[in-house]
Amino acid sequence: MTETPVIRPAELAAYLAARMCHDFISPASAISSGLDLLDDPSAQDMREEAMGLVTSSAKKLADLLSFCRVAFGASASAETFDVRELEKLSRGVFDHMRADLQWAVETPAVNKPAARALLNLAQMAGAALPTGGVAKVQAVQEAASIAIAIEARGPRARLRPEVLAGLQGQPLGEGLHGHWVQAYYTHLFVADAGGRVFADVQEEQVIFAATLPA
Repeated sequence: MTETPVIRPAELAAYLAARMCHDFISPASAISSGLDLLDDPSAQDMREEAMGLVTSSAKKLADLLSFCRVAFGASASAETFDVRELEKLSRGVFDHMRADLQWAVETPAVNKPAARALLNLAQMAGAALPTGGVAKVQAVQEAASIAIAIEARGPRARLRPEVLAGLQGQPLGEGLHGHWVQAYYTHLFVADAGGRVFADVQEEQVIFAATLPA
């Protein structure tokens, strides 16, 4: 049996940093472009458009930063998260996606691994709907475990092979590191918490599921 190659912590950290920089660079560049237009005396007729670009891009950047702080970062010392705050963070990201978010999480609060799983899987579900659709996020606490189920349904719903490989704990073969590393990181922290995560692809539908200790 062939052993799965071990991803070094420094390598994983580099991939995660690159993923976040990729997400942040677009709105940051748009803000810079908008400010350049505001400073250009010959472009004063575009002032309103430039202000709109700065405002929308600043919101996107702030939404992504807030989301990543919990989804990827330590998020201070919090060990328990109100699901209303997790919904707010998820909606902030979905505001900049084509897919719509349907939040149906029943438990009022979850621990850190479950919170990260909810956020990361929700974002992956939105990314699985490139032309739009609905991502329905559900979670219930059953005895000593939390069960998460996220259904991404819409035309052209798809799951990149590198995302599926990452969720299975496999190294990146072909594909983009940015998509793979989020899935691989999710696999790692779910497994470290004593849980499991998987995905299933059907016609116009992708389903993500995870179970973690409560």
